Amino acid sequence: MKISTRGRYAIRVMLDLAEHNNGEYIPLMDIAERQEISEKYLESIVSVLSKNGLLMSLRGKGGGYRLAKSPEFYTIGMILHLTEGSLAPVACLENEQYVCPRVTKCKTVKMWKDFARTVNDFFDGITLADLLEEGFDGGDYVI
Repeated sequence: MKISTRGRYAIRVMLDLAEHNNGEYIPLMDIAERQEISEKYLESIVSVLSKNGLLMSLRGKGGGYRLAKSPEFYTIGMILHLTEGSLAPVACLENEQYVCPRVTKCKTVKMWKDFARTVNDFFDGITLADLLEEGFDGGDYVI
């Protein structure tokens, strides 16, 4: 499994908005500048986040984006599922309606399900608030 730039940048946008939250809307240009990400690319990301209720947006003068809720209400899993879709490690687990014809004979399906559960539990267990905390020990990761 590999998280795309879309997923990683969505997390960075959400963190930026949480970190600079002063109750006002933050222009996308400011976020793009701080995060060193193309404003055009961020437009498509914030569009998905806004349409799904994670962000509030306002057009025009004084407009921009802000979190719809407090940082502790957003998990990294929530953000990644919106931007990446399934985090399933194998194709047979991507779609819950699909049942692989080999499932009764497959000796690896339990391993893949356990791995998928571990990944989802990991990302669902970390909030934006956790990442903003001083001293959060998430390891030496770069998002």
